[in-house]
Amino acid sequence: MSAVPDRLIPVGDQLPRRGPGFLPWLGLWILRLFDWRVTGELPNIAKAVVIVAPHTSNWDGLFGLAAIQALKLRVNAMGKDSLFIGPLGWLLRYMGAIPVDRGTSQGMVSQIAVRFHQEPALFLAIAPEGTRHGAERWKTGFYQIASEARVPILIVGFDYRHREVRIIKTLMPSGDAQADMHAIYAAYQGIQPRNPDKLSRPLRG
Repeated sequence: MSAVPDRLIPVGDQLPRRGPGFLPWLGLWILRLFDWRVTGELPNIAKAVVIVAPHTSNWDGLFGLAAIQALKLRVNAMGKDSLFIGPLGWLLRYMGAIPVDRGTSQGMVSQIAVRFHQEPALFLAIAPEGTRHGAERWKTGFYQIASEARVPILIVGFDYRHREVRIIKTLMPSGDAQADMHAIYAAYQGIQPRNPDKLSRPLRG
């Protein structure tokens, strides 16, 4: 087994992976350029809803994407089905976007839960704050998806104090949404966002 670069962490064989190419090198180069690293422990699991927070800056996306590419992970996100037309649709699918039909009688949660059941390996990334400007509350669709699909929630944070994309912990929905959400909020204590004044209310302590 080859050595793990100093800014990365080991990745198990069950996780959804991308093949070698230019993007892993670019992701690692970005992390090194800005002196960021990936810390924590990735569970060796095939499926998870990945939540990322605090989200207070466009820089979060850069470091998150850099970490994903450097680790050679395949991580998906949701997008409106109307965007998936022609070459743009091909590009979005290549980048990991999943089309969701919001006009169907089958809700978004059920559509994604079905996708989890169909795929042998799937990581779905969601930013539950829904905005970079101090959300009053989190959107709970991620919790509903994880519950219906019966997959764990992987909690990831952007810590600007230590310049880390931090893998914090996993949480399996217990059915007690209120207790689970409080546990998720608590997991982010000590994580410093880029713009503390834009921190969402649930993470203000």
